[in-house]
Amino acid sequence: MAASRTQPRRGVALMDAILGGLMLAIALATILTLASRSTAIQAEGSKKLVAAWLLDELLSMVLMEGPIDYSKIHATHGGFDAPFEEFEFDLNIDDIGLGKPFLVTATVRWRHGPGVREAHAMTYIAERRGDPFQPRAPLEPIDRLARYYGDE
Repeated sequence: MAASRTQPRRGVALMDAILGGLMLAIALATILTLASRSTAIQAEGSKKLVAAWLLDELLSMVLMEGPIDYSKIHATHGGFDAPFEEFEFDLNIDDIGLGKPFLVTATVRWRHGPGVREAHAMTYIAERRGDPFQPRAPLEPIDRLARYYGDE
């Protein structure tokens, strides 16, 4: 009987190592791509959050000063002070008629790569009436203990 000899397979371990390295490289490239995208998205989200804070500050200042006096006291366009110097703003206060509230539009811009991003907020704010120097006080004194604890 003749014994059949099979030739040993050479290079199988080398092929396994090459394929394993290739799969590892693909997985690593995918993970690094996802990590860089998530970091960019997180940075953009933080910029949007700061823009929302700045819009809130602008609109609160218009509410506090009054839409008529605001443009006499503060600038309606320009840049913010440090640490927000990378942001710019525009504020439009439009009188839409006698006895109607003012239409206030605030815009905050910041650079994003080669372009510019914007956040907008629009609201109606009525003019301030009454004596601005009169202290505001409730008509009746507030009894906080009775309000929260009752007549125990």
